[in-house]
Order: sequence, then structure tokens, then C-alpha cells
Amino acid sequence: MQCTIIGAGIIGLSIGWELARSGHTVTLVDPEPAGGATHAAAGMLAAVTEFHRQEADLLALSVPSAAGWPQWARDLEAATGLGTGYASPGTLVVAADAADREALADLAAAQRAAGLRIGELGTAAARAAEPLLAPRLAGAFSAPGDAQADPRRTARALLGAVEAEPRARVLRQRATAVVPCRGGWSVQVGTGGPENRVWADEVVLATGVGRPGYGSAELGIGGLPERWRRPVRPIHGDVMRLRPTSASWPPAGPTVRALVDGQGVYILPRSDGEVVVGATEREDLQDGVSVEGAHRLLRDALRVMPALGRFELLEATARARPGTPDNLPLLGRIAPGLIAATGFHRHGVLLSVAAAAAVSALVGPATTGRPRHPPPAALDPHGLDPFDPWRFS
Repeated sequence: MQCTIIGAGIIGLSIGWELARSGHTVTLVDPEPAGGATHAAAGMLAAVTEFHRQEADLLALSVPSAAGWPQWARDLEAATGLGTGYASPGTLVVAADAADREALADLAAAQRAAGLRIGELGTAAARAAEPLLAPRLAGAFSAPGDAQADPRRTARALLGAVEAEPRARVLRQRATAVVPCRGGWSVQVGTGGPENRVWADEVVLATGVGRPGYGSAELGIGGLPERWRRPVRPIHGDVMRLRPTSASWPPAGPTVRALVDGQGVYILPRSDGEVVVGATEREDLQDGVSVEGAHRLLRDALRVMPALGRFELLEATARARPGTPDNLPLLGRIAPGLIAATGFHRHGVLLSVAAAAAVSALVGPATTGRPRHPPPAALDPHGLDPFDPWRFS
């Protein structure tokens, strides 16, 4: 089939590569591949510690996606020779004071009730695992199954894998409209004209937030079904990147998530020494880095890991993540030949494997005679019902 994917963040790229390596003809349309939320993302593959009580339905995607990531990373690295930064050091969850520990203990109980593996560790054992932790933390928990990837490296590998496929291409232009035609769809790109139309049997809408507001008009894409509401709003996040200096030691390896005076902060070390600190969630429509957000992140990170004060501030980044009213993605058919894969909020990197598997199942097998490979994630088809893209329409 001819498949056109509008949007080439990590979700669109993952879908594109899965369809292309399955034998479909793929066109990805995006003026700046991986330049949005993917560029700022830390890359926590944390089905356990990303679980929140109000998002239990997300487990139908997050658990199989996390399980599929190791093989996905191996396949991608083998196909391109490029690294993804995949590692599975686990996550330490620590509390700054007694109230924070009580809140984390309640959350850990809910996570265990959902079948997720997390246990209380104690602060001494946590400091043995990560010696840079502050000495007076109030509590610690361990989620050994959590992993991480580097979204920027993964996106480069995915882009290389897509461009290496003989049936795939990337158009670095903006899609402006989708129009039903000849039993399929015509996707208008660029400024107009017949030469700027891409015909497709299947169109996948894997866009980010577009302009602020609700509905589909903010995408700047015409021709979408009038009755379909796309209530995706921009949720900005500030992310700091640090690196050690000659006066500092890098962290030992586990991701550290902390609750400090009731607010969350994460500290994610990479194998090259870089440390990612994030992430705020704000809906102020401010595209740049928030001074207040950056201050809070660094203040709380230093309370949890004081040694970071001797690191160098390498980069401060802010991007908007696409969020929905129930914090669940829009994943499924909008109309015959038109599929939604958007609204992944803070879970885009984790859920990219599940999104690729879900869209591949919706499109179906190719007829090229290419050998089939196992789906990247084992999804329950009925488990996708909560993500129906029409649920707000």
C-alpha cells in the first residue's frame, strides 16, 4: 500500500520505519523531522514509574511497548549501524521529606496493584546504587525494569532507516490538506499545484500540537472530517542538559525520579556523561524556556543530588508536547484510509513502539512478498478502545 505519514517526530518515524520494513511504500511529510517534542525528550522508557492512577488505561500500550523496546532497538541498530542509546539501568524513586515519602508509598502501592514491579529500597541501599544522592532523603523505591533511550539518537537512526528503504522517502515540507480521491487520499504539501500532491491508500496523522487551541483547524491541514474533534493542546516542558567537569563525578547510571515538596523532578544520566534534568509541565503558551521552570528544576535536582552543582549547564530546551483531556493518545481510525496517531503527551518515546505496532495492524500486511517479521509490540486489539480518536467528537 501507499502510506503517507504527516509528522516525523519519533511517533511518525517509528510508524514509517515499521510500515516500510514491512513492504509498504511510505512517504513521511514534515518540514523539520524530529525537531519538536522529540528534540527535548529525555527518553525514559518507564512503564512503571510513569504510571499514574488516573491513567490506568495507558497500561494497555505502555507495558507491551516497554517489553518490545529492547528488540526494536536491536533491530534499528542492526539496520543502520547507529546507536539508540537504549539501556536498562532501572529507576530509583526518592522522597525529599516525610510527606513526599508518604505520597510515593501510596503511588507505589497503586503501581503494585496494577501488576507493576516496584519495591521499597531504603535510603542506604539507594545511596549504594547511586552514591551522588543526598544523605538526608526520607525514602526510596526501586523500579528495576524501567529503561531509557536517547530520543535524538533514536530519531537519527529511524530517519536513516527510513531513507535507506527503497520504498520510502522523506519530504521536508509542510502538509496543508488531505482530500479524498480515487479510493484513497491526496495529501497536499508545500504551496500547491498538482506536482505537490502525494496520493495514498492510507494517511497517518502523527502531528504534534500545531498552533494553540482545540479542534483540527490549528494543524493548518484542511480536508479533515468536519465532525472530528482533535482536542490536543500544547503542554510545554523545560529540560536541562548538564555534563560533568574535571571537578565532578558522573552519576552511577540509574534514572532518579524524585518528589520534592510535592513536585516531581527526574535526573537521567547517559553513558556519555550527559545528565538530563526535567521536566516541567505548563500550559502558558510560552515557547521559550521558563525562568521559573528552569530555576525549580535545578533547585530540586540539587536538593536530591547536590554534586550536580559542579556540573556544566550544557543546554536549556523547551518544547510543547501534545496532550489530550484524559492524557491518553488518539490512536485509531478516523475514517477509511485515515488514521490518527497523536496526543501522546509525555509518553511519546515509550509508546513509539506500540504506536508502530498499532498502525501496522490497522494498515495490514503488504502484498510485496517481503518476509514478515513479528510485530514490535504484542497489543490486545480490544485494549486500544480507550484511545479511539472519536471519543471527544
